[in-house]
Order: sequence, then C-alpha cells, then structure tokens
Amino acid sequence: MDLRQLSTINALSDAVTVCEYQGVKVIRVIHPMVEAGISLHGGHLLWFKPAGEKDVIWLSEKAEFDITKAVRGGIPVCWPWFGKAAVPSHGFARTSEWTLSQHRENDNGVIVTLTLEDNQDTRSIWPHKFHNQMTFEMSAELNVSLTSTNTDTHPWSYGGALHTYFNIADINAVSVTGMGAEYLDSTQAGKICHGNDTLTFNTETDRVYTHPQPTITINDQDNQRTILVTNQGNNAAVIWNPWQELSINMGDMANNSFETMVCVESTIHTPTIELQPGQTHTLSTRIAVQR
Repeated sequence: MDLRQLSTINALSDAVTVCEYQGVKVIRVIHPMVEAGISLHGGHLLWFKPAGEKDVIWLSEKAEFDITKAVRGGIPVCWPWFGKAAVPSHGFARTSEWTLSQHRENDNGVIVTLTLEDNQDTRSIWPHKFHNQMTFEMSAELNVSLTSTNTDTHPWSYGGALHTYFNIADINAVSVTGMGAEYLDSTQAGKICHGNDTLTFNTETDRVYTHPQPTITINDQDNQRTILVTNQGNNAAVIWNPWQELSINMGDMANNSFETMVCVESTIHTPTIELQPGQTHTLSTRIAVQR
C-alpha cells in the first residue's frame, strides 16, 4: 500500500485522520508512539508500526482494495464463522462497512472504536440481530478486541477469528512456540495430529491448534525480535503459511511473499460460542515486540 496515494478527507485530531485509498476509507494514525491504518471496509487493521520498530503487521504488496473482497494481509475479522463453515468463507464481517464510533488519544497512544450491526444484507446471509464493536488500542503494543452482543430475542452461536498476518524477515528462520501439541491439519482434511513444542516451516502449513497457551511466541530471528501474541476469548489458534505453490495461485499475493509472513490467529473454532439475548463475548489479541 502506497501511503503517498492516501487522500485526506477529514482530520479528526492531531493524530487521527480519515483518508481514502482506491475508494476505501482508511483511519490513519500518526502519533509519536505509533503509526497505524484501519480500513472501515472490513473493520480491518492494515498496518501497525510502533515508534522505532519495523512493521509488525504484514500487508500484501498486491492487496486488492475492492469492497466485494477482503484485503490480503493485516488483521481480517472472520465472523460469524471461521473458514468454510458457511458462505461466504470466513463470514461477512471482513467485507462489511464498519462505522467509526469513537477515537481517543493521549501521550501513550491512540484508541479507535468501530461498530457493525445487523442490516438487511447481513440478515439475508445470517438471520440474527447483533452488535459488534472492534476496539484498537495502539501504542508500543497493539490490543485488538472484538466484542459481540446478541441483540436478538433468541440465542445464537458464532465462531470466527482475528486473522493476524505478521511481518517477518524470513519464514525459513522463524519458529513458533506456545501453540500446544494437538492440531487439526487442514492440509490433511482436518486430520488430528500431534506436534512438537516448537514449530518451524518448510512447506504449506494450515493448522488449527486446539489447546494453545494464552501467549504464543514468534521468534523472528533475522529481524532480531520476538513477537508475543496473547489471545483471550478464543478456544483455538490457527497458524498458516501458504508456501510458494499456493501463493502463486493467489492473485493478491506475490509469488515469494510467503517468505515474509506468517499468520497466528486468535480463533473461536469448535465448539462455537452461544450467546443468549443480551449476552456479550469478547475475542482479543494483544501483540508486543521484544528485543
């Protein structure tokens, strides 16, 4: 994404500006502690860069900003289901238009809140009333939380994920720990498998870890940093890298871009979450960089 092509629509404060990029509205944050961008299309964090640090979040150089599609990279919001449990894949939240409801800032950073509620389009896909709130707390660390409220008169169940793409130097020099041993291997039709304490990458990896620790650690060796991913409200963690063959078949990824990304996702898989009328549940991920 070429930030030089962002056109300013409205300056909301010294640190927060509403911009437009290829027809998509983007909330741009430029603060002494952090730079970040959030697309209202999908409620989707596009980039996050703490002061003095390299980009923490990966965004495809060939990402397509099309309101009918999800953006490749960043943190797509998978809701109210994960994967191909229904149509469209990963739900409709990541291709819906969210509303900026609040922004705050102080010396430590910026907080931006977006909302999404049911409408005629969503009810034609998923016949339930809801209120979703995405909160982005951005400073030296990033905390993203999705709070879902059942505003209907009957219970409903949902799943989903904060599908975070992390920017790394070289997938061949990355290891992940804290994800647990048991996983469902999507490259083997969901086969139940058991792995080691440390995960390294040398082929396509698409795994749903069923008993992750609260904090998963990405050792980004060539960037000389460790990324701590602390998840709450989840019952699984998905780890994904498409490797080269799948990347080549994706129009919105460069052929070798798999080398500089890995996904570690805070996920509600199986069982899903049931909410009674008026009940809420929060799915979150906190991201911190250590050197």
